[in-house]
Amino acid sequence: MQATNLDPKRWWILLAVVLAYLPIVIDMTVLHVAVPSLTQSLSASSNQVLWIIDIYPLLMAGLLVPMGTLADRVGNRKILLIGLVIFGIASVLAAFSQTASMLIAARALLALGGAMIMPCVLGIIRRTFEDSRERAIALGICWGTIGSAGAAIGPLIGGGLLEYFWWGSVFLINVPIMLVVAPMCYFLLSKNEAVTSGHWAFGQALLLIFGLVSFVYALKAGLGGKQSLLIVLPLVIFSIGLLTIFVRKQLNSPQPMLDLSLFSRPAILAGIIMAMVAAGVLAGVELTLAMELQYVIRLTPLQAGLFMVPIMVAAAIGGPIGGFLSNKFGLRLVATFSLILAAIALISLSYSDFHHPGIIVPFILASIGLTLSIGLTASSIAIMGSVPAEKGGAAGSLESTGYELGTGLGITLFGVFMAYIFGSHLQVPSDLTAVLAEKARLSIGDTYLVASQLPVEQGTALINAGKIAFSSAHVNLLLTAGIIIGILSIVVFFMLAKYRDENSL
Repeated sequence: MQATNLDPKRWWILLAVVLAYLPIVIDMTVLHVAVPSLTQSLSASSNQVLWIIDIYPLLMAGLLVPMGTLADRVGNRKILLIGLVIFGIASVLAAFSQTASMLIAARALLALGGAMIMPCVLGIIRRTFEDSRERAIALGICWGTIGSAGAAIGPLIGGGLLEYFWWGSVFLINVPIMLVVAPMCYFLLSKNEAVTSGHWAFGQALLLIFGLVSFVYALKAGLGGKQSLLIVLPLVIFSIGLLTIFVRKQLNSPQPMLDLSLFSRPAILAGIIMAMVAAGVLAGVELTLAMELQYVIRLTPLQAGLFMVPIMVAAAIGGPIGGFLSNKFGLRLVATFSLILAAIALISLSYSDFHHPGIIVPFILASIGLTLSIGLTASSIAIMGSVPAEKGGAAGSLESTGYELGTGLGITLFGVFMAYIFGSHLQVPSDLTAVLAEKARLSIGDTYLVASQLPVEQGTALINAGKIAFSSAHVNLLLTAGIIIGILSIVVFFMLAKYRDENSL
């Protein structure tokens, strides 16, 4: 039976939380086109640049579940408002950072604010929209449209600002949004909301945070070849130990911080996997596409952002469409077919000519944005439709964690993959010294740096070789991404076989 006591302010509340969520998502990708400018301005090393980009999703992945369960205990409204203030302050600190280390620290503070906001947004939507059909549309607008389009619009915003201002401006745009959203949330959201009983165990939260962060870092460091196995393996063992202790405490506690029984529901597990894989593929493809457009095609940051507008536009309409289609045809079919079409689009993009895009490339980019947006919407519907309202924060945090882990690991895995293919395909000039040749093979950014130190003719030859190698690597990445999404569609088809929105009964 559908709910009849509907909040008359529910669509205004949706607008408020969507605006709160937008800067969080934009900040995941806004730096993609800013990397060359930022590297030069702060004299950042390649390792520092990696940390500047990755510290945000890495820390957020560890903080989301504790913050989501905290929100269930004390109220989504309180945690959301605190998160908005922290995010606004961190944005100012990031914008005016004088060193790479300062920027890394500011990005870490941004992650704390973002981790407080994201699960609250989904939890508030779950509590506000009791009607399952309306909730599907609301989740489509928030998670599908803002989640996908926000990530896609990040490079465009970054490119536009870099065209006229300094790199720090990409963070300052968060401030006016926070100044508008915070009062909206303060007045629109009810101070009286149902909360989950029990206390929030700070020690258990620390176990989860350090366990997740150290595990993801070890994985990233190991895959990236930045650390030796003598460091990575003990860190993996340490992180698994912490997470094991956390799980045992949850299972033995009469009032656990996190209800692990949520993982026993196939729909929730399928939703988390969808969020993780789709977000990872989208982030990895967008980052490498931005690099391809700037380093190989030689577009400006703004031009690169405009090139990816079809992804943004299609993703913006994909969320509501996903909610509508799920109501009409069922979540299982919509989730499966959206992923199949996304796989076809990614594979098609690998054979496309970015030098002469015509209408084919924009169409393919739009298809990727549309289908992955529908897929992310489907993941949210599967998760939030499988839990009661009082567990909305915890469930939302699980989905958000999957999204953040997917984003961080997607950038890392695709980055490592790209680096390996690029290095193996780069044909350096025969007269280049062994030291410079090794440095040039690290990345296309390093190739350009080495080329700038060489005579014009030799430098030009190295850059041309780098362009060929990077394009080859990009083709392989897109093919791999398409295959991964295709496999995911099969997994989701079987996992959602018995899905039913328990809150619509």
